[in-house]
Amino acid sequence: MKILITTDLFTVTTNGVVTSVKNLYEELDKRGHDVRILTLSEDIHSHKDGNVYYIRSLPFAVYPDVRMPIAFRHRLMKELIEWKPDIIHSQCEFFSFQFAEYIGKETSAPIVHTYHTLYEQYVNYVFPSRRIGRKIVRTFSRKRLEGVSRIIAPTKKVENTLHGYGIVNNMTIVPTGISLKQHQVRVPDEILKLKRRELKIDDDKVVMINLGRLGTEKNLGELIELFAKAKNLYENLVFMIVGDGPARKELEELSQRLGVSEHVIFTGMVDPKEVQNYYQMADVFVSASTSETQGLTYVEAAANGLPLLCREDLCLRDVLKEGENGFAYNNEEEFLAAIKIISQNEKWRRDAAEISREIAAAFDKTKFGAAIEKVYLSVIEKNK
Repeated sequence: MKILITTDLFTVTTNGVVTSVKNLYEELDKRGHDVRILTLSEDIHSHKDGNVYYIRSLPFAVYPDVRMPIAFRHRLMKELIEWKPDIIHSQCEFFSFQFAEYIGKETSAPIVHTYHTLYEQYVNYVFPSRRIGRKIVRTFSRKRLEGVSRIIAPTKKVENTLHGYGIVNNMTIVPTGISLKQHQVRVPDEILKLKRRELKIDDDKVVMINLGRLGTEKNLGELIELFAKAKNLYENLVFMIVGDGPARKELEELSQRLGVSEHVIFTGMVDPKEVQNYYQMADVFVSASTSETQGLTYVEAAANGLPLLCREDLCLRDVLKEGENGFAYNNEEEFLAAIKIISQNEKWRRDAAEISREIAAAFDKTKFGAAIEKVYLSVIEKNK
């Protein structure tokens, strides 16, 4: 098949959408398909790098990392139209979706769309009223998706959300796959001990880790507050926050106000090739976010043998077995009860680590590529 993938972001940042697109591209390419990616450039110049087509763009101020195109009917677009894709897979609802619609109209290629992001969690970046923002998101999503041939929801949570918007037809759940190979390799103990020494973490400490973008939607302030309470009960705890983002300064100030700044470590951005070192030097992955559609970092953490302690959320359904490889909490009392077990019971952590690894194996990107390929073939057959 000739497959065109459109996405607003591809190399300018690392997030769940970018990870999904890269993994999908690699798997479809392995399966012998002719795959091309159409995205926005990081500057005002359009260019082509192998099978990736970059359309010139400018920063779009309402949200960090978002860009908007300043060219539409570009020669690169013409080249893709002449290539005549068999199917178009859109990954974003905004600017690159317009690319997908335009090329689809010119070539009669059906459009498959993956709905990655729960925008209701982000309306505070754009709208002064959360209620109005949510209403706009629901209306926008319905209008945007009414013309696509198939909608892919990464999880039941996304499917339920779209059903709530009145979008009920032509939907398939396909969990996003990750590259498990990197995360399944056991990092040698000497490297993990060296990393701990670099971060001034004693060997007897139990390390809570959160890895990802530091944005308000991730609710990291709640985790720091809960950590401060847990630290008063269990002296052996340390909280390591891996990543960067607009909320970092506010979070650092919060840890100072709560008197735990010496025990909360902000690493900043780390090399993606070394994230397994950070996961495996930790003892438990924690999250208070309810904005995740699937939570790929949960899967990564599990693949690295970490138990999970996360705020209750539907996206946890397939990756967290309550009491076996982690706990979902709804309040402070439940968090503290869980962290007591995790921090004080080394045998439980070892057993949970093995269960986490077994669960993560279901999210291998090879299975992801095969499932998406099956969707494409179904859509093409239906549109003949």
